[in-house]
Amino acid sequence: MGHWMSITRCGWVNLNDPLYVHYHDTEWGVPLRGSDHALFERITLEGAQAGLSWITILRKREQYRAAFDGFDPAIVARYDEAKVAQLLANPGIVRNRAKIAAAINNARCFLDVQSEFGSFDAYLWRYVDGVPLQNQWRSLSELPAETDISRAMSKDLRTRGFKFVGATICYAMMQAIGMVNDHTVDCYRHNEVRDIGKEQPSP
Repeated sequence: MGHWMSITRCGWVNLNDPLYVHYHDTEWGVPLRGSDHALFERITLEGAQAGLSWITILRKREQYRAAFDGFDPAIVARYDEAKVAQLLANPGIVRNRAKIAAAINNARCFLDVQSEFGSFDAYLWRYVDGVPLQNQWRSLSELPAETDISRAMSKDLRTRGFKFVGATICYAMMQAIGMVNDHTVDCYRHNEVRDIGKEQPSP
């Protein structure tokens, strides 16, 4: 236990919450490639988080997966009012009508992007030319809330009809799916995530 606590991690991690630690240690910042279902999950959950803490969403993640048919955008895009009522009655997710409506709307927009680019993966990773950006932040205070890239992404997604895709939400997604390596340099995952990014072929 002592060794586990002695490892240096990013300052935002609550070391008393095993779920949060596991998310940081195994998923956050790892390049997410080749799975549009997983990307649709991320864009939906980041939108659901708006105004809430990420750990709140993380704790509801499995319920979200069950409620939203494994985040299959083709299924979610066909949700009707009866399904919306069912979701609003589900205590396992954030019962916010605007966020639920946005998820359904975004599924339809997501399918349009897939049709145009072949995959949402291909669309999204164009913003970094298919290669994760390697940052060298020394402290949590240096991390930006948004960047020029996330602002451009947000603007384009909104033009395509997406909701709950502001520049801050887009940057949080970029961090989570490894489009940028925002582990601080003292975090043990910084170099590990950097090396994973080198191993993955660009599209």
